[in-house]
Amino acid sequence: MLRAILWDNDGVLVDTERLFYEANRELFRPLGLELSEQHFFDWYLADNCGAWHLLEPQLSMGDMDAWRSERNRRYAATLASEHIPAIEGVGAVLASLSPRLRMGVVTSSNRDHFEIIHQRLDLLPHFEFVLTHESYANSKPSPEPYLLGLERLGVPAADCLVVEDSPRGLQAAKAAGMRCIILRNALTRGHDFPGAWRVVDTMPELLAEIELLIAA
Repeated sequence: MLRAILWDNDGVLVDTERLFYEANRELFRPLGLELSEQHFFDWYLADNCGAWHLLEPQLSMGDMDAWRSERNRRYAATLASEHIPAIEGVGAVLASLSPRLRMGVVTSSNRDHFEIIHQRLDLLPHFEFVLTHESYANSKPSPEPYLLGLERLGVPAADCLVVEDSPRGLQAAKAAGMRCIILRNALTRGHDFPGAWRVVDTMPELLAEIELLIAA
């Protein structure tokens, strides 16, 4: 019985994955690293290592922390200066589901980035809670974020669905014992996502799959 949904944020609720890719690409370019879309997929969306491991011979841990903070500052400035669109159709999907299912957001975004993104959108009233990077010790692909989401909901894993867009999000959801529907975007369109409950490319397709689970 489907009773709840835990939603990722970037690439699922809001169209921000490419902006974060660009922020990282611009940061690493002066350091001699050209970050391709495939690099971003492999090191950020499939794993959680980033590109920092390639710079270990030339940068100290303190230097890397400083560059990471600079990346976060630049990314926050970009988010504040640009219109951040919601994923097409997500508002209607959330409005349809929120009266019938309990819902929360589980994201790897920093809290300040999340708040900048959503201050000009109207999606958050559909959710009971938001868990950001600061809410847990180990980020996805660890199951910890989704296990914490289940704890907040107070429902069994079998009664909860996860909506994700990345391989590491899928891995986290599966490790937490939950079914996961993948909503692909431009950066993940070519990936098959083995192990996902379903893989969809649009919000109408996502809603149709969720309706089937509700009916079942």
